[in-house]
Amino acid sequence: MSKAKSLTITYLTKATYASLNGSDKEVDNISSVKKIRKNDGKDYPYCSSQAVRRALREQLSVMGFELSEGVTGEKEKGAATTKCDPQAYIDDDLFGFMNASATTVKRTSPVRVSPLVAITPYLGELDFATNYMSVSAGGNPNIFETEIHSGYYCGTILIELDRIGEKSIGDKYELELSAEDKIKRTLALVDAIQNLWTVGRQSRFLSDVSPKFVCASLMTVKNPIFMESIRINDKDELNVDLINNTTKDFSNQIIHSCIGERKGFFSKDTDEFTTLGECFENIRGWIKDTYSNKQ
Repeated sequence: MSKAKSLTITYLTKATYASLNGSDKEVDNISSVKKIRKNDGKDYPYCSSQAVRRALREQLSVMGFELSEGVTGEKEKGAATTKCDPQAYIDDDLFGFMNASATTVKRTSPVRVSPLVAITPYLGELDFATNYMSVSAGGNPNIFETEIHSGYYCGTILIELDRIGEKSIGDKYELELSAEDKIKRTLALVDAIQNLWTVGRQSRFLSDVSPKFVCASLMTVKNPIFMESIRINDKDELNVDLINNTTKDFSNQIIHSCIGERKGFFSKDTDEFTTLGECFENIRGWIKDTYSNKQ
């Protein structure tokens, strides 16, 4: 049995002019973005983990995978669910489900996703717009504003490799995939991560949130070790020492590790880091080796 239990990927991206994940309106004519206030007293926008998971699902659909369609809850006021068939559907396998009908059938997601949180604070920028559709209906133009943000965002995805294509004792569903199918599904997820594209608010605020910098490790434990280890200063310089120290601190639990950057994207390339494309190719190789070596 392979010693690999998880693959952790922490990634950095940049949104130049974005409204990634809207929250409730603060007032009638302002559409706000979701924010968290950190201990420095400043507000930092974020794209929720639910939105990131939805984005990954949609990318899998774009790549040609059939997704598990939503099913109306059987009970009155019951929540909608998927078909709850991880053997047939990649998203039920990767992202889990819960059906609390006559008997509860659930699968905890083996893909753990953090929110995509900004490293740079919100500075109060607003996009001013007018909806003229009401004019044609005999009304007045509808003036509204949308909060926008420009800055770096950081997120983490941890994949429980030992649970993809596998069910736990007591699970009330069928799931037993071959090594080949596990490789296929996990590689598809990695492709979706590399080409991450949010589906919300893209008509007017098209944003490229695909990774520009990646810290990845194949681990014998389940620990998102790089989650709090990416720092970048106002000169677009990465804190290389913090990243390298993290790798050293967990060397006993790391099977393979790779740091990749989009060369030319930051103010200065780091010679010891590989290219982003090479890093993702390394990750794909780890996945193939992990499942191919299982007996």
